[in-house]
Amino acid sequence: MIPELRKQFNRDFNERTFASFLQRLDDRVRQKILFRVCETPLFVPRYVQKMCEDTAVELALTLHTPEYLAASDVALHPEITVAGQPDHASFIAVDFAMTYAEDGTIKPMLVEIQGFPSLMAYQLMLAELLQEHFALSPDLAYINGDHTRPQFLDLLHRTIVADHDREQVILMEYDPWNQKTSPDFTGIKELLGIEVVDIRHVVKEGKRLHYRNQSGNLIPISRIYNRAIVDELERENVQIPFNWNEELDVEWAGHPNWFFRISKFSSPYLEHPLVPRSWFLHQMEDYPDQLDRFVLKPLFSFAGAGVIVGPTREDIAAIPPEKRSGYLLQEKIDFAGVVDTPEGGTRAEMRVMLVWPTEDERPTPIMGLVRMGRGDKMGVDQNKGMKWIGASCNFFGT
Repeated sequence: MIPELRKQFNRDFNERTFASFLQRLDDRVRQKILFRVCETPLFVPRYVQKMCEDTAVELALTLHTPEYLAASDVALHPEITVAGQPDHASFIAVDFAMTYAEDGTIKPMLVEIQGFPSLMAYQLMLAELLQEHFALSPDLAYINGDHTRPQFLDLLHRTIVADHDREQVILMEYDPWNQKTSPDFTGIKELLGIEVVDIRHVVKEGKRLHYRNQSGNLIPISRIYNRAIVDELERENVQIPFNWNEELDVEWAGHPNWFFRISKFSSPYLEHPLVPRSWFLHQMEDYPDQLDRFVLKPLFSFAGAGVIVGPTREDIAAIPPEKRSGYLLQEKIDFAGVVDTPEGGTRAEMRVMLVWPTEDERPTPIMGLVRMGRGDKMGVDQNKGMKWIGASCNFFGT
């Protein structure tokens, strides 16, 4: 996307250097990374980076108006609606597809927005190591929002730890060290000094939650950095030591309700030039003739599960009428092969991660994430056996 940087990176690339980088990355996060890391970062023109960051903040604010919050009440599941919801989401991840505008410039288009944290610590470690290992220019930035590294750490601390004793703040996930996202948990523990705790091992006493530290002592939990996806735990019948909807004396960094409020459910409420149109399936009296130009999406699924690109009328008819309120029909985005690689033009999806500390008036871009692929979707399953695809980071000019 920045031709001179792309040509130079491709020219200098060799498999031995990349293999060495992957080994160093595993060493940096102190574990084997289980998802595919792409051979290249994404070099992003500054105007594209700014467009994505500004749009991400604008959309996030739209989804905090009283009108939208009232409408999004129906997205909450009564049995897993969590008490103590703060005024705004702590984390919002906004994914953009890289497409071409009619004039040939890059035009980002919203793929999805989710009120849930992403891999902020891992992406910092990835970008720092990649810049050093491949001798990229120090003038290339990777922290979003024009922040310095100390400012990044301050934002992370204010959002996750806030004003609490870090010993009483935990990262909570189900079976955390067997998740593909565990390299990020290692990074958060290193950067913030908080413990990573399996949700099944939390101890409840009255209205307080506790965890056992390495010495076996019971430590009260004042604030939870939540990485557990509530409805997935319910679907898998994971037994946890508290009920989601009971009153607990604890704060949330990443309150579970925002995962549902800011999600695919939000799409029909967003009117913006960089947002494809979408409709709730149960509200449609008829369907477009060219369904191959649309995508059928379940409202509440993660990592692209259940998405049908170019659905048929039979696909739609197969959904029982009483379940159609759980689906969207959305205009298909034409990903462009914006990344010139030795394997051919490769598509890119760029995430802007927003954090919103309790005391701040608006969310702030903090970090990016990139996925590249040449299959119908960006997921690993749709790009098996390919090279120059997978997860990476984005660099942009200062």
